[in-house]
Amino acid sequence: MIRVAVLGAGYWGPNLIRNFSACPDTQLVAVCDKMADRLKKVLAPYPGVEALDAPEALWSRGDVDAVAIATPVATHAPLALAALRAGKHVLVEKPMAAGVAEAHAMVAAARDAKRVLMVDHTFLYSPPVRKMKQLLDAGELGDLYYVDSVRINLGLFQHDVNVVWDLAPHDLSIMDYLVGRLPKSVSAFGACHADSRNQIEDVAYLNLDFGDGLTAAFHVNWLSPVKVRHFIVGGSRKSIVYNDLEPAEKIRVYDRGITVSQDPEARRGMLVGYRTGDVWLPHLEGGEPLQTMVRHFAECVGQGKTPLSDGEAGLRVVRILEAAQRSIKNQGARIPLDDAAKE
Repeated sequence: MIRVAVLGAGYWGPNLIRNFSACPDTQLVAVCDKMADRLKKVLAPYPGVEALDAPEALWSRGDVDAVAIATPVATHAPLALAALRAGKHVLVEKPMAAGVAEAHAMVAAARDAKRVLMVDHTFLYSPPVRKMKQLLDAGELGDLYYVDSVRINLGLFQHDVNVVWDLAPHDLSIMDYLVGRLPKSVSAFGACHADSRNQIEDVAYLNLDFGDGLTAAFHVNWLSPVKVRHFIVGGSRKSIVYNDLEPAEKIRVYDRGITVSQDPEARRGMLVGYRTGDVWLPHLEGGEPLQTMVRHFAECVGQGKTPLSDGEAGLRVVRILEAAQRSIKNQGARIPLDDAAKE
């Protein structure tokens, strides 16, 4: 039984509280939040859980094995570093840190302390994404050509991070899981409308170049009148369309694409032909992704395993986010990541 304390009872914290309480492998010991009224309300269904107003008391407690951090992004690194140095395992909300330097420090601290550092990239534990990875690894798609993602809706506006740091980590973590490597470079454009004074972008477009013909594009937006959650992976053989808002058929596999003739005689005519095949709806297992993630965290802590969304995976996402932010501030300048990829 892994004994856990949750730091933060705001937007995401209650979801972690509920899932750690329901998980058969974890015991929720305490929840910490500086807002006493909010904490009292959130913990009403959990009478045996201790309420705390500051996390410092947790570091020396022997009845806490791990902490889950669901606080503002700027506090992720300080809290995680304190917990790791106190010998606690850490689960941290996305993005894992506010910058690359902080993320590096967290990874190093976890390695030195021999403790699990896991990032709450919840979508990696969802049946649709796991199925996409399975199909990709089995060669069903052929060579990867592109990734195209749209994650847009009206709100929720954040005051500490822009729309890139808020929404893009979801799809960047999925892409990282599927592709398995950093892009060579990032270019991004963004605009501020609701909070131009503080320069918090609410609309942004990211373009990632992996080389070898593979590109990825991401559109994130807090101003859209409609909610869209589309993620498309295109390959030389087949393509996958993942619609997270679809209640039942979240994944469709399309046997549609192009064929390029290698016959020299074809150069006199049409080089490209079109292939229209079947559409396949693969069966997906059930289960709540967050509960799967919580159980995986407990398994990694208990058995010393490396998490699927470990600190290195979180660091790769932060590298892309930081490069995208630099690009936005430089009118879309392409920011190379080759040096980071070689580290």
